[in-house]
Amino acid sequence: MKILSATDGSKYGRWAMEWLAEIPFAVQPVVRVLHIVDAASLRAPFMIQPVIVGTERYIQSEVKRMETAAKATKKESESLLSTLGLSGTVTTDHGAVAATIMKHAQRGVGLLSIGSRGLDALDRFMLGSISNHAIHHAPCSVLVVKEPPRPVRHLVLAVDGSAASDKAVKFVMRTINPTPDGPDREPVLVTLVHAMPFLKYPEVKEVGKGLVQRSGDKLAKSGFQIREAVRLGKPADEILTVAKKNKADLIVTGAKGLGAIGRVLLGSVSTRVVQHAHCGVLVVR
Repeated sequence: MKILSATDGSKYGRWAMEWLAEIPFAVQPVVRVLHIVDAASLRAPFMIQPVIVGTERYIQSEVKRMETAAKATKKESESLLSTLGLSGTVTTDHGAVAATIMKHAQRGVGLLSIGSRGLDALDRFMLGSISNHAIHHAPCSVLVVKEPPRPVRHLVLAVDGSAASDKAVKFVMRTINPTPDGPDREPVLVTLVHAMPFLKYPEVKEVGKGLVQRSGDKLAKSGFQIREAVRLGKPADEILTVAKKNKADLIVTGAKGLGAIGRVLLGSVSTRVVQHAHCGVLVVR
C-alpha cells in the first residue's frame, strides 16, 4: 500500500510518520512524505500591490525562511524514515496546503497520515484546518494522529451494518497483521462497538448483536482477538467512551454510516469521533 504522510515540521508531522512504524501492517507500505511551501498564504487576497511600505521586503524574507525550513524538514524527514525502517521518499511541493495534499493523495495513495494539528493550532480538540479538510475530502482513507506513537495492539472498530462499516472491517482484515509479534504472542485485540439510541427495544438490540457477531466472526477467522460492545446511547459518545475506558491505541471508523448523504460529507458520528478522541482515528474510505 502507498501511504502519503503530510508534515509541516511540527511534532504532529513527525508523529504522523512515526505512527506508521507502530501500526502492524500486513505488508510493508511505501511511504511518501510530503512537505508543502505555501508562499501565497503570506499575501492577503486583496494584496495585488504592496499596500504598506516594507511589506514586499517582509514577504520575500519570509519566503526565504520558508524555503530554508523546507530543506531542513526534508533532511529531517529522510533521516526519520531511515531510523524508523520505513521504505519511501520525501517530496517538497509548492502551493495551497490542503489542495496540494489532495492532489498528491489522488496518485494511487491508499492511506493519508496527517497530524491533528500543526504549528498554528491552539487546542487539541479543535482539528487543524488542514486535517479537517483531509478527513472530509481525501479520496483515500485518512489516519489522524493526535499523540506520540506507541505500538498498536488494541483497535476499537465501529460497526453499524452500513457499507462504510463493512469497508472498515475489510480494511482491518486486509491491512493489519493480527499477530505482529509471532504466533506465540497475544494477537491484536479488536473491540467491536455498536451503539444505538434505541437498543432498549429487544428486537433492535438483537439486530445490533448480530451485526457485531458477524463482523467479529470474520475478524476472528483472520486471527484477531475479539471483544464485543453493544451499547445503548449516542453512537459517537459510546465509541469514545469504550475507546477511552479500554485505553485503545486506535479507533477505526467508516467515512460515513447509515443515513449519510454523500461521500464528501463525513458522517456526523465519524466527525465527532475524530474531533474528540483521546487517540488517533483511522477513517476508512
